[in-house]
Amino acid sequence: MPGQLNYLNYQPHPPTNYLKEDRGSNWSLRQSVHCLLLAILCISGISCEKLGFGDKDKAKNDPSEKPTIPVEVAILGLGPIESVLKASSNLEAESEVNVLARTSNRVKDLFVEEGSQVKAGDLLLQLDDDIQTIQVSKAKNQVLESREEYDRQKSLHAQNLISDQVFSQSKFQLQQLELNLQDAERELGYTQIHAPIHGKITQRMVKVGDQVSAGQDLFTVIDFDSIVARLYVTEKALSKIQENQMVRIESTAFPEKVFNGYVARIAPVVESKSGMIKVTVGFQDVGPLLPGMYVDGSIITSSKPDALLLPKKGILYDGEQRFIFRVKENSEVERVLLNAGLEDAENVEPISLLKQGDQIVIAGQTGLKDGSRVQLPDDTDENPNQEIPMTLPQTSDSESSRD
Repeated sequence: MPGQLNYLNYQPHPPTNYLKEDRGSNWSLRQSVHCLLLAILCISGISCEKLGFGDKDKAKNDPSEKPTIPVEVAILGLGPIESVLKASSNLEAESEVNVLARTSNRVKDLFVEEGSQVKAGDLLLQLDDDIQTIQVSKAKNQVLESREEYDRQKSLHAQNLISDQVFSQSKFQLQQLELNLQDAERELGYTQIHAPIHGKITQRMVKVGDQVSAGQDLFTVIDFDSIVARLYVTEKALSKIQENQMVRIESTAFPEKVFNGYVARIAPVVESKSGMIKVTVGFQDVGPLLPGMYVDGSIITSSKPDALLLPKKGILYDGEQRFIFRVKENSEVERVLLNAGLEDAENVEPISLLKQGDQIVIAGQTGLKDGSRVQLPDDTDENPNQEIPMTLPQTSDSESSRD
């Protein structure tokens, strides 16, 4: 019938394979995206390689490339150097005398004060001498009388008028009285105190009116020209020291001044307790130095005016061996054993293997080894092994949306 479906003859259309079509289109889209991403990665890799990225991995794979280590260097040059032995001491005067009273009496006069310069024999002090003067006068009279008697007895003895015994007694009596006179004159001389040496009065222990006793200290006199420093050095240093070697003396009392001394004597024995040797240092001109001052001495055992100088801060140690790193023309370093000559506080004299103009590493050398590559502070060339931070070119939003 028209308008009615014939269910018996109805043939349905085969179903459309929408799923298959969707899967195909999605697969094509994914494939396109993958290709695009692969292309971007390839382009990015080429760009990074051109910009310097990837050198780190390349350096790892390339054994010929070495990392550079920043260091500081010193250029070896010529200059003065001296080897010294250092020791400290208190100054003392070898010629120092305590002046003593030789008789008991009262101080009558003083003729000097502390700081007075005196010569040997100058009168320093006068004691009362009244009693001694009287004793001398009495002894002189006794001697005069005894001599007259002796002369008379001598004349009689020549005429055989007296015996030998009587004449001998007269002679003996005169001799005894003469000795008494000498004793009295000596006691009178003790009342005058004279300077025993040339020098300066450093101490006065009495004043006018004081009663002094025999043996009492009155003055101290020091010859300042006899001031010395006694330095003690080890027996190992004995072979380096000779008489008349120059010695520099420094004192905190005069921080900006250096005094010149010389080795006056070297003790012939080693002190058993300390194992040290005494070296006596004298002065041509002691200047303002005073006995008792603490000083530092430097015995100059050897010196050179134009030695090759290497800073000690560049030296490294391998057991008992000392070595340095020298920079070669290709910016690599080589380890050089140090054979040293003279040394001072800051420099050492290399006597072989090094020459004037060599560049020696003085900072940053602890991590170096033979053949290490270094970079000097004044290097203007870029280090090819140093990573250089770069910024990748960024794509615009429109390009991203198209991708």
